[in-house]
Amino acid sequence: MTGRVLLLGCGFVADLYMRSLAATKGIEVAGAFDLDAARLKTFCEFWNVPAKPSFEALLQDAPDALVLNLTNPDAHYETTRACLDAGRHVYSEKPLAMTVQDAKVLHGLAAQKGLMLASAPCSVLGEAAQTLGHALRNGVAGTPRAIYAELDDGFIPQAAFTKWLSESGAPWPYQDEFRVGCTLEHAGYYLGWLIGWFGSVRTVVAASAETIPAKQGAGPFAPDLSVATLFFENGPVTRLTCSIVAPHNHSIRIVGDRGVLKCDAAWDNSAKVHFAKRMTVRRRLMESPFPKRIKLAASTHPKVKRWGAAAMNFMLGPAEVLEALEQGRACRVGGDFALHMTEVTLAIQTAGEHSGAQTMTTRCDPMEPMPWAR
Repeated sequence: MTGRVLLLGCGFVADLYMRSLAATKGIEVAGAFDLDAARLKTFCEFWNVPAKPSFEALLQDAPDALVLNLTNPDAHYETTRACLDAGRHVYSEKPLAMTVQDAKVLHGLAAQKGLMLASAPCSVLGEAAQTLGHALRNGVAGTPRAIYAELDDGFIPQAAFTKWLSESGAPWPYQDEFRVGCTLEHAGYYLGWLIGWFGSVRTVVAASAETIPAKQGAGPFAPDLSVATLFFENGPVTRLTCSIVAPHNHSIRIVGDRGVLKCDAAWDNSAKVHFAKRMTVRRRLMESPFPKRIKLAASTHPKVKRWGAAAMNFMLGPAEVLEALEQGRACRVGGDFALHMTEVTLAIQTAGEHSGAQTMTTRCDPMEPMPWAR
């Protein structure tokens, strides 16, 4: 697979894409643009990629290249729409847009123009998620009955986040993170896995709250804690938590008739997957204290070494888009996936204290497993 990409936005996350690009063969950066001229210069010199003088110049260059929208979340709708209007395929960082209505506009525009619109997170294409998916399809734990997924990052407001810098020196955008909220920023890491395995969420019952109102930077701030129960059209009931206040926990547990499948690291493509068989010992029902590791037989995808809190290959998504375009097939993280995940995430984020049940209006089929995970 070969292809070219254009980077729109050269902030903190752009460095993570460039680190991943180094492990991905066949993809070239045709250009980059950022509104901050100094940031653009620093980024392009650090990574040795061509700088473009304007957004318009970026869109006029390399007509075959996929645009990676790495701008701030508030700018995703406007910038992605401009890319689609210019006839460009787009892979957007999450969320696709800040409202479901805007996300639906983008989805419809891409379909109307025959363009590919896809979005992060792409960890659903990674080894850990695909290994769990393979175990589910093969009934390793029996019929899945419930799933507990946690995306709690610790008490971030007390962390030294003002000192967090990317490889090329971009600061962690804490003001955006606090205003956008941890649910919109992070819930997709497990929502992507779940939607990939089971398809559409039918109903969301959730609550969200801002537990720490006095964060650093200018508000208003989004909820910093959410708890959701997800009812799938064809899947088990799932509880998903997301916060920047609870102790760090990125585990997912799939409870089946035969035992429990578990993975402890959503942000590590190579995280180990284990199965603990259920048994009775001296009349006591328990899961085995010696869980079996589940592995895939085939080689999977290029790995990226840990940097900061993550060991993820951020280029798995763009590579999937380019390969789908090359092969003339549907993209695993394409429009339906991106739109449905955005709707579910926003339903959780905006739940507040008295939301009740919210019925989803979008649909997404389960994801075709990667060839090495079938």
